[in-house]
Amino acid sequence: MISRYGTRLTTALAALGALVLSTATDAHATAIGSAPVQTFSYSVGGVTMKVPTGCMFTHIIRGSGKKITYQNAGVDCGFVGALNSGFCNWRIDFTYADTNNRTYRTSRGKTHSECKIDPMRNNHPQTLPRYGKACARLYVGGVRRVSQCHNITK
Repeated sequence: MISRYGTRLTTALAALGALVLSTATDAHATAIGSAPVQTFSYSVGGVTMKVPTGCMFTHIIRGSGKKITYQNAGVDCGFVGALNSGFCNWRIDFTYADTNNRTYRTSRGKTHSECKIDPMRNNHPQTLPRYGKACARLYVGGVRRVSQCHNITK
């Protein structure tokens, strides 16, 4: 007998499979990537904060060629990571580099002084002048903690 959790998991996996199949036939490109946020400690007002393992930084980009129609990046935490006090003094930047890995544009995010367990940022649609790569970067306390990139090609 399948438990209700098993049924939910089966339904979720079926829905994910349908999404993957439907995205493969779309005319526009979509890229989704995640990178683990490594454990780190930092100080806020004399208090030491620790971010444990269990958090992932995800970067989503949609568009076609050099045209970006949607871009988002954020952190999701699970397990022990969901128990942490969050990310304080954080910001998310989007950077764009050419095929020689030279950064030519940075969209610097606002630094948020509040602590959030799930920091997230959207960026505006745009057309890039060059092929290369688009990256999202999470900074906490002014220090880059994780980045995730996608290649932008023809």
